[in-house]
Amino acid sequence: MHFAEDPRWSGMGWDSWRNLAVVRSKLEAGADPHSGLNSGEPPLRVAVKRGSADVVAELAARVDDVDALHKGSTALWDAIFYDRIGNARALVAAGANPWRPMMNGWSPGRLALASPTPDLFPLPPGEAGLSDVETEFVVAVRDLIAAIGDLPGDGHSIVCVAGITADEAVRRLEATPADEEDVEAAEEDPWDDDELSLRIIGVTDVPGGCIVSQPWGYAASMPGVQKLLSVDTVCYGMYANPKSGNQGSAAQDGVITEWDTHPGYGSAGPDASSEEILASYLYHMHAEVELCSRAGLQLPDSRAITGNPDLWVTLPERDFWS
Repeated sequence: MHFAEDPRWSGMGWDSWRNLAVVRSKLEAGADPHSGLNSGEPPLRVAVKRGSADVVAELAARVDDVDALHKGSTALWDAIFYDRIGNARALVAAGANPWRPMMNGWSPGRLALASPTPDLFPLPPGEAGLSDVETEFVVAVRDLIAAIGDLPGDGHSIVCVAGITADEAVRRLEATPADEEDVEAAEEDPWDDDELSLRIIGVTDVPGGCIVSQPWGYAASMPGVQKLLSVDTVCYGMYANPKSGNQGSAAQDGVITEWDTHPGYGSAGPDASSEEILASYLYHMHAEVELCSRAGLQLPDSRAITGNPDLWVTLPERDFWS
């Protein structure tokens, strides 16, 4: 469905969608609840992701069809995908159908079965729940999310390598044990001597393989590092760039296969496969979890990422960007 832009919605900031009085004043001034904003989204869809339940209820009561499709899904789908459970309840109270099929056989209700609140909507008779494979995947990813927890901000890089040990990773990289004083200096101020600090990386054994990390820079995800680590296996890397967001990558058998992807930011479109839809939901805002999961790693905690690796090593002076 196409939504024409209505300038009367202009000036709506992020917090405005949590203020019922502001939204009502816009509507009373003639703003069209069916119009599109400058983002191309209808107001209800924006409110579902940014706003409060009372604002969602107000807009849901004013639209002709609370289940109108936008880019292949409904507002209730967005409420579940972005884990806005209060907004989901407001939409259902306004008549939204949790079990309307969309997105390659998925419905909002079925997606909710993979959410932290799987009992949000009772499963109707004859409605398909999650398969055994999907349930196992959900449990594995949820376990990773719980183990890794909340990570510090941007600026770190990691590579998740399948099937090799930390010692083997060090051997492939021809790295040497790092001087303890150099590590301490890098942790205190990595940019005081960035030529050295950017060659210091951490390596940690985890179930399923190992993780190479750098808490203060991009070096762990450099293409030359991933090419060496991925010989006869696969690896998935990322630099959490403070300026531009997550920069993802992957390598297989010494060849870069993905570059400048955006782990943790996925939002599967209507043409995505069933597996891609579930993965994009579970990985949303969990970039490191996505990398670990794709590599088949199961971390017991966040130590390998946050700066307490098994080994601190120094990369040789070499061009790791080619």
